[in-house]
Amino acid sequence: MPVFCRHNRFTADCPICSKGTVLESGAKRSRSRAQSGSTAASGSTRRRVAAATAPARGPHGSAGPYEDGEGVRYLVRLERVPGGLRLGEWAGSQLRRRAPVLARADLRALVGGLQGAISERDHGALTDSLTAGAGDVLPDPVGVSRGRAGDLKDELRVEPLTDGHLRIARWVMRPGTGWELQQAPPMLPAARYAAALADAARKGALAEPPPG
Repeated sequence: MPVFCRHNRFTADCPICSKGTVLESGAKRSRSRAQSGSTAASGSTRRRVAAATAPARGPHGSAGPYEDGEGVRYLVRLERVPGGLRLGEWAGSQLRRRAPVLARADLRALVGGLQGAISERDHGALTDSLTAGAGDVLPDPVGVSRGRAGDLKDELRVEPLTDGHLRIARWVMRPGTGWELQQAPPMLPAARYAAALADAARKGALAEPPPG
């Protein structure tokens, strides 16, 4: 069989001259393998995405349930994930794309549930951060843990809200922009959470308000 056909193509690549020959069946097998590989890759990607957003198994901290302004009920989970800890709101089996909000009074139970999931050193730092000595209570007592990656600056902030609730969220500042709230579950090392909580405690943000 000639390498080039009368259509001035490689015979194996010509859909006319390869028809009905072993070259046609070989081409079909190649296409089939390519399609199969593409499907398998797509399935693998879907599995990785699902794994990244699935609740972590094993010990974890939990607080709630709470209800947001739209009547959606959710739990807040603090759990170990690759690279650190994830703090997020879960409505049923769905991880919400929102900066988590929880009751200040539930922080101790949230941190306590992590015992056995992280190192004793990290768990001890988180526990101690809740009782860091309070100094003068500031007008805007926001606890902050700062980080940086190149030109990007970020802060993990523990912000008091109304009704004894806190928002624990990551804020990012890129060159030429101001600080932007990240409406997503923060995923950071345990030390960053401990630093932000300790700073909030020192500023009086974690103290219970006086009765009356």
